[in-house]
Amino acid sequence: MTNAQFSPPKQKIKVLLLEGIHPSAAKVFRDQGYELIEQRSQALSEEELLEIIPNVHVLGIRSATQITPAVIAAGKQLMTIGCFCIGTNQVDLQAAKKAGIPVFNAPFSNTRSVAELVIGHVIYLLRGIAEKNTMAHRGQWLKSAKGSHEIRGKVIGIVGYGRIGTQVGILAEALGMQALFYDPIAQLNLGNTRLAASLPDLLSRSDVVTLHVPETADTKNMIGSKEIALMKPGAKLINLSRGSVVDIEAAAVALENGQLGGGAFDVFPEEPSSNKHPFISDLQQFENVILTPHIGGSTEEAQENIGLEVAKKLIAYSDNGSTAMSVNFPEVELPPQRGKRRLLHIHHNQPGVLAALHEILAKTGGNIAAEYLQTDTEIGYVVIDIDANDNPLNQQMIEAIPGTLKVRVLH
Repeated sequence: MTNAQFSPPKQKIKVLLLEGIHPSAAKVFRDQGYELIEQRSQALSEEELLEIIPNVHVLGIRSATQITPAVIAAGKQLMTIGCFCIGTNQVDLQAAKKAGIPVFNAPFSNTRSVAELVIGHVIYLLRGIAEKNTMAHRGQWLKSAKGSHEIRGKVIGIVGYGRIGTQVGILAEALGMQALFYDPIAQLNLGNTRLAASLPDLLSRSDVVTLHVPETADTKNMIGSKEIALMKPGAKLINLSRGSVVDIEAAAVALENGQLGGGAFDVFPEEPSSNKHPFISDLQQFENVILTPHIGGSTEEAQENIGLEVAKKLIAYSDNGSTAMSVNFPEVELPPQRGKRRLLHIHHNQPGVLAALHEILAKTGGNIAAEYLQTDTEIGYVVIDIDANDNPLNQQMIEAIPGTLKVRVLH
């Protein structure tokens, strides 16, 4: 086997980091021996990506860059994609999987930042700060206790009790609130947080409702006119999850007639693609609504942690083939590669692939020192460590195995 058939050495692997990803990511790559690192502050259009992606091995994006099937097809050398954020809906995960490209994200690093902002919104909404602040900027002095409340003793309803929802519950309880949660998936409650019997039950009992659910077909417009009508008159609504979760038109109607006593929205069904484009929403007319530009996890601490978390996952895959915590790929957590030649074989999950691979290795005299295999319903991922002093691998024969999607051989 020639050197050209091996995965490139670190010094020749091109890493492209878009959308102003925190410098901590580039530092991690450099500390691990990667040299070809390009950083850009903006997202790229599909046309721009199609031009540059053929020479990229590792791609890092945030939420604005869209990775379409066309981009993935053009990425002939693309090994892996990192989403330096929580969501991954900006990547066609199925197309990436079929191309043998694992995708990684950062599901943990900004949970505290989002949870803290929720608590800040709760305090501001219950004290009527948004309206008082707006009027003060206009020169009006609204010094009144009417409609202004402490959060102590109030009920916060948490829809979606995952990583962020649990943090919100802990912080809210520490400030004296009563916390309810609803999640269709069974979750262990923390502290004194209590499970609501249903979503309608939670909505009817809560002074403040905060949403922390993913974007799925089931969550699209899950808070509409019917659900808002179940809430206490004057209750507050907070959405720092996904823009599709709330029916904005229904929320605007409820704010107009007073059923909703205020709200805080950080995500929207349609968002500007950059800071240069205008933001338009039906919610802009309401002084008791806090609007923020999708910054729930945008703290310097969170962005630094996200940079570290995702970069380490990308490097683990590039260096030794580990796919632990991938969002679209069979997860294989691998030990370091020590004195062995490591073969990574990604294939359709169909009978006979592993047998054919073993047959080829037997014919070439390769001794298998270790083997790791994981599959899902569509693809299989096998990693084989072979004694380095054995005969060269026949990569052409391996690539010719029916069902093969991608083959990498690590130095």
